[in-house]
Amino acid sequence: MIFGRTERGKPPVEPVTLKILVAGGFGVGKTTLVGAVSEIRPLRTEEVLTEAGRPVDDISGVEGKHTTTVAMDFGRITLREDLVLYLFGTPGQDRFWFLWDELATGALGAVVLADTRRLEDCFAAVDYFERRSIPFVMGVNCFEEAGRYPVEDVRRALDLDDDVPVVLCDARDRESVKEVLIDVVRHAMAHAAERRETVSG
Repeated sequence: MIFGRTERGKPPVEPVTLKILVAGGFGVGKTTLVGAVSEIRPLRTEEVLTEAGRPVDDISGVEGKHTTTVAMDFGRITLREDLVLYLFGTPGQDRFWFLWDELATGALGAVVLADTRRLEDCFAAVDYFERRSIPFVMGVNCFEEAGRYPVEDVRRALDLDDDVPVVLCDARDRESVKEVLIDVVRHAMAHAAERRETVSG
C-alpha cells in the first residue's frame, strides 16, 4: 500500500463487518467451531469445571469435557476482501444465559449447533432466536460416534420452519465451518429482504 492506495492504483476497500452468533447446548462444539475458522487467535473465556458446579452443570453425554465457556468465544474471519465476520460464541449453560441479550445486540444472524445424541439441548437456542426474529442456520455437528440422520428428520425433530436451513457440518474443519457461515449470511440477507418487502408492501 502506497499513500493509502493499493499498488494497483485502486483505493483500499473498506470491508463490511457483520456479527454472527454461535449458539447451542453445552459441549456441542461452539468453541471448537470458532477456533477452527478464526484467522486471529480466538478469545476464549473458558474455566475448568469443578465439583461445586456439579449440581447445576449437566455433563451427561459429554463426560469427557473439563472446561466451559463462561462469557463468550470471539473470532474473526474474512470471507472476501470486502466482507468480515465477527464470531461470538455464546455460553451453553443455563446459568450464563443472561449474557445472550448483550451478545445478540446487532447480530446479523446465528448458527445453532446441534448434536444428534442430545437434540433437546439446542431447543433453548432455537426458541431464543425465533422469539427475537434473528435468522439462524441449524448446523448439525457430525460427531464421529453420533448417528447420522437425514436433514429433514432433524428438521422435524426440532420442529423448525421450512425456511430455516439445516446443514451437516464438522466444527473442527475450517472449510466445513466456512460453508455454514456463508449459509448464515445468505439466509440473513434473504430474511432482511423479505422484511423490507413486507414493510414496503
